[in-house]
Amino acid sequence: MSAQPQTQHYPDPQAIGAACQIHARVAHRVATLTLHADLLVWVQSGSKTVHHARGSHRCHAGQLLMLAKDSVWDVVNDPAPQPRYLACVLQIDPEMAADFHQRYPALAGNARPVLAQVLAVDDTLGPSLQAAADALSGSSPLSPTLQRHRVTEVLLMLAERGWVFPPNSQLSSADRVRRVVAGRLHADWNAEAVAQALHTSPSTLARQLAKEGSSIAATVREARLETALGMLQTSELPVGEIAQHCGYASHSRFGAAFKSRFGFVPSLLRETA
Repeated sequence: MSAQPQTQHYPDPQAIGAACQIHARVAHRVATLTLHADLLVWVQSGSKTVHHARGSHRCHAGQLLMLAKDSVWDVVNDPAPQPRYLACVLQIDPEMAADFHQRYPALAGNARPVLAQVLAVDDTLGPSLQAAADALSGSSPLSPTLQRHRVTEVLLMLAERGWVFPPNSQLSSADRVRRVVAGRLHADWNAEAVAQALHTSPSTLARQLAKEGSSIAATVREARLETALGMLQTSELPVGEIAQHCGYASHSRFGAAFKSRFGFVPSLLRETA
């Protein structure tokens, strides 16, 4: 009897990236959003405007917005003139970005490093962006090698048009904490638990984060709230369910923390225009 072929499904490889669809029915402003990875935001309906000390950039439907890791923005997502805002977001892992510079030093060296840049999505770039987004989706059957190929194709197209993300350094201590917390957002992440997960001591981790201008508690809180923002923008889950998933037993405490951090209540993203 011949063996039956098996379909192999691969886990999401952290060192490549992720993709999601962001949607909103009402205009909203997200205050001081720090990017922990390079982002490609393909706006498909409405517009996105990002504000920075160096200026503002507005990306309309049919355009791509490149945003570099470690930059901080005030972000406005506006559905007008369509009924809702919709964007496909590709997050490029720092290791993937660094690998691109190592593999293609001449091409990357001739392109301009990006803090923020708006580009047109034409008939060549669009299909490649969609293929990369499909490859990085959680249900993709593609191997990590093929997923990496899809993302590399997009980065090559952007580099040939004259734009690259800056070379990224190693993950910061805060990045490492966020990755650990993201795996179990609802866990009791006190200083000892976070340090143990990172195979270090609480005092050592606290010193490392202090050098980066943060603390263990602040980084855990930021990881939870940023995940909550992402879930509000990419799903239809009730606010209370998202709060519990992100480690908040109290709906009211979650709402207050979210508003203090981002400048609006989470229920705003459940309203209709």
